[in-house]
Order: sequence, then structure tokens, then C-alpha cells
Amino acid sequence: MSGVQTVIAHNDVMTPLCTPHLVIQTANGVRQFPLVQGSYWTVGRSKGNSLLITDQWISRSHALIQRLENGEFYLIDLGSRNGSFVNGRRVNVPTILEDKDQVMFGQSDMLFVNPPKEKETLRQERQGNGFEEENEPITDTLHEHRLVSVMVVDIRNFTVFSRQIENHLLSLMVGTWFRQAGEIIKDSGSWVDKYIGDAVMSIWFHGEKTVDPNQLINVFQAVSDLNQMTTDLQRQLSLPFELKIGAGVNTGYAMVGNTGTGDRPDYTAIGDTVNAAFRLESATKPLIEDLAIGADTFQHLSRVASVESYFQEYQLSLKGYEQPFHAHCASYENLDYFLIDYLVRTSQKTFPKFH
Repeated sequence: MSGVQTVIAHNDVMTPLCTPHLVIQTANGVRQFPLVQGSYWTVGRSKGNSLLITDQWISRSHALIQRLENGEFYLIDLGSRNGSFVNGRRVNVPTILEDKDQVMFGQSDMLFVNPPKEKETLRQERQGNGFEEENEPITDTLHEHRLVSVMVVDIRNFTVFSRQIENHLLSLMVGTWFRQAGEIIKDSGSWVDKYIGDAVMSIWFHGEKTVDPNQLINVFQAVSDLNQMTTDLQRQLSLPFELKIGAGVNTGYAMVGNTGTGDRPDYTAIGDTVNAAFRLESATKPLIEDLAIGADTFQHLSRVASVESYFQEYQLSLKGYEQPFHAHCASYENLDYFLIDYLVRTSQKTFPKFH
């Protein structure tokens, strides 16, 4: 592996050989970067990245490694100038990493290590340290029953148009979209909980039993901003097709907490509320709609503005649901009108009227 100029790993510690990590060749020898704390790690030249590489071939925000609930790792290039590579092939779309894959950021070579027998090894280690098998949790604690809103946003027709443009442009488009999507979601008070192929999932937390409708507006402002960003990106890159996104939002209770093993925490949400958000996003395609929301989300929104004139009611047959699913759909144009209506109503309550 070729060397890298300087590598600073903010969580750089000695990593047990049985845990996922990157093997990095530096001027001072071989180092290991553990992939065990959190669910994603950023790579780049600017401060704030999980893996900071001060190399002229590295972009400020170069790439991202994401770990899913099922233990799979994805490498996502964030539109870097000099590219990210897996086994010599440039990464243009989120790519699964396998044990012993050669990973290169710019001209910095690394080895991805994810031993396939990791779970069995950890089990044996725990037994060797005196832990009884029955005392070992099947998964780490899902310890909170929380009221949340879940947003799922998907790039439309990604497979089709990925065949229509050159790899460099595809990588630039996907990387830029993912990076800007992360910034928009962060500014709205959440984070990208998961990158799933050409989609992202985010979670907003509410009170124990109540939803502040004004807080819920942040979710829909994020959807609007993501749509505007997507439209702007198409113009900036002069793409030969219409770049669009679909969105699903659902509000309800979910189990949230760390999943996986103790050495591999993943703070996320699971349950019917999350599943329905994915189903709602998928339902927008055959309906030829932009945004679909659950009935509870619609009810909470109706407390701050008149939503009936902007959303159309549907009874959906969603996969995995025996009964019709009550939902409301809207175009992005109507969503923007709704947000303007909300701002007008809010300003009328804030500023005194003069006669």
C-alpha cells in the first residue's frame, strides 16, 4: 500500500483484530482506524472529519463509510475531485465493502478488514472472560419508546439514469447530493441516520406524549430544501435528465437506542413507524406524487395551518399491511405553499396589528 502524508483518526485506538477497521500505511508505520463507535465515519482533509488525511489528493469532504443495522459497510464518495476506489474501481454509487477490500482515497491506500467470524469470536472471548451465554444480550439495548417523525428521501429512477452519464459525472452528482442532503438535514435539527443505496433516512424526536407542530415544520422545511437542492444540482451539472426525489414522512412511536453488539453501537429507530415511512415513500411512485405522509403526521400539521387544501387524501395498500393505510400526498409546489401559509400565520401571531 502506498503511504499517506498525515493521518489523524479522532477515535484512533488499538483495535482487536476481530473488529472492523481500516489498516492505514503512514510515514510512521502501519496504523489502524477502528469502525466500531457510531454508525458512520467521514474521510477528508478538513477538520471535523472522523479520519483526517492532510494529503493534496484528498478533498475537504472526500468520502463517508456507513454501517447499516445488518452489519454491512458502505463506502460513499462525496463528490471528491480525485475519487474513491474499491479494489481499483472508482466508486460512483454507494458500494458495499467486503473483508480485505483495497480502499483508496485519492492516492491514499488502505485495507478494509471485517472478519466474517467476528460475532463468533466475540462470543468466545466473552465466555473466556467468565460471561455466561445466557447473560449475553441478543442485541444491545433498544431502551426507549419514543415519539418520533421519520423522513425517507429517495432519488428517483437512479438505476436508469446511472447508465446515461459518465462515471465521473455520476460520482460527482451522487456525492454532492449526499453531502448537501446531510447539511440540510443537520440544519433542520436531525442527522442522516442511514444512507441506503440512493436514499437517506432521518429521525426527529418529539416529546414523551406530544408533538410540537412547530417542530414538525422543520421536517417539511427539510423536505422542501432537499427538493430545491436537487433541482439546483441538476442545473449546475447540466444533467441530460430530470433529477427528482420522492419523500415519505411518518410520525408515531418507535423503539430507539443502540442496536448490534456492545462494540458496534448504532443509535437508530425501529418499528412500524419507521417501516411505514419507507412504504409511504415507495407509494409516491405509482401515485405520481412527490410526498406522502401518515395520518398522524397530517393531524399534527393541521394544528398549525390549513393542510386540507394542499394535501390529497389516499387509502393505500402498502406492502406488509393487511388493512388500507390512511395517508395524504402533496406535490412539492403545494408543500411550499403550505410552508408559506405557515409563515404568514406565524407572523400574524408574532407582530401586533396596527389600525
